[in-house]
Amino acid sequence: MTDARAKARTERGESRFAEGFALFAECLLTGVWIAVASLPLVTYPAAFAAGARHLGRRLAHERGGWREFTADFRAAVRRGWLVGLAGWAALAAVWVDVQAVRNGLPGGPLVGAVGVLALIGAAVAGLRAAAAWRPGVSWRSLLAQAGRRTVLDPAGSFLIVGGLAVVLCSAWFSAPLAVAVLGAVAAAAVAVEERYRRR
Repeated sequence: MTDARAKARTERGESRFAEGFALFAECLLTGVWIAVASLPLVTYPAAFAAGARHLGRRLAHERGGWREFTADFRAAVRRGWLVGLAGWAALAAVWVDVQAVRNGLPGGPLVGAVGVLALIGAAVAGLRAAAAWRPGVSWRSLLAQAGRRTVLDPAGSFLIVGGLAVVLCSAWFSAPLAVAVLGAVAAAAVAVEERYRRR
């Protein structure tokens, strides 16, 4: 695949820097697409799946744009909205845990820490599942496999956690910046999945 990329780059006359900058710009644009597709709140897994597919096409030097992203999003959202709903339910459960800890629940700090770590693990598994999504593949099987990869590949999982931290810091600094950075998180998930596949 690396040889194919180098060949495609030389055929187009692009330098390595130009190709990298074009990919970075594509990540920012994809982040905006993901944010728009996530506006219904329960569609964020499908939005990330479509974004990851778009970036995968870009890395493979295949044609693809908004139409392909939209088609992938429509296919992913059929069952992906249930995953999004489950994610919000998990977030609500952790929020209740944290409130209980703040109110002095005995053993609360341990329960709160476990809840937050479980939420982070679920977010990483969700992103890994979205990066591996293909039309026709069950979200349930994707999430089960992604959960195993999250545990078996801690280095890759930590990279995705770092990407999520960048989004949170960007949102704290400037909300519009966090929108664009969502594409970089999708790209990180794609890269982590590709790295795990090649091991």
